[in-house]
Amino acid sequence: MTGPNPVGRGKYGSKIHLITERTGLPLSAGISGANLHDSQALIPLVKGIPPIRSRRGRRRRRPGKLHADKGYDYDHLRRWLRGRGITHRIARKGIESSTRLGRHRWT
Repeated sequence: MTGPNPVGRGKYGSKIHLITERTGLPLSAGISGANLHDSQALIPLVKGIPPIRSRRGRRRRRPGKLHADKGYDYDHLRRWLRGRGITHRIARKGIESSTRLGRHRWT
């Protein structure tokens, strides 16, 4: 007989949520419980991005574009981002990413 399923839901633990800029530099970070849905962490993370100095012009207070995985595929999050002028690229549930993005895997 084996032990409990190691990927069971509703267990203790924590998750680290990050927003990074395109080269991987962290802009905002947060920690949540393992039993909290990923979508609930997005709004506090975006609000936590500090003003960033650009090469020209004023400091940016929000990202121009946000890429996210399928865990953030909810209409209320898309509306919230759109309302703040943030272009979103969120993967859709039920659609394979290679099909959605038009990429092919060569083996």
